[in-house]
Amino acid sequence: MKRLLTAFILIFAMQAAWAIDLQTAKNEGLVGEANTGYLAAVQQPASAEVQALIRDVNARRRQQFERTASNTGATVNQVAFRFYELAVQRTSSGHYYQDARGRWVRK
Repeated sequence: MKRLLTAFILIFAMQAAWAIDLQTAKNEGLVGEANTGYLAAVQQPASAEVQALIRDVNARRRQQFERTASNTGATVNQVAFRFYELAVQRTSSGHYYQDARGRWVRK
């Protein structure tokens, strides 16, 4: 459990590398935390720039999820779901996340 928590802290720390672009997209309500553990477009159609940001963030998340799953014995889906739960807790007021039914909710 301690290794899993450490891995999640590292995932959040890695996001800081994209914080400016990601933060701007979240502030503008363009992207949010999907209930899959990945980033998704809140508004459709998403611009090419937003789609590129989503692809980049999600590729990095996937790598971290796979690494964490390998280190902890959990499945990638379990790691992604736990990341989602933590991401919702950390979602700032005014930002979006998906509920269990896939509806966008503004925190």
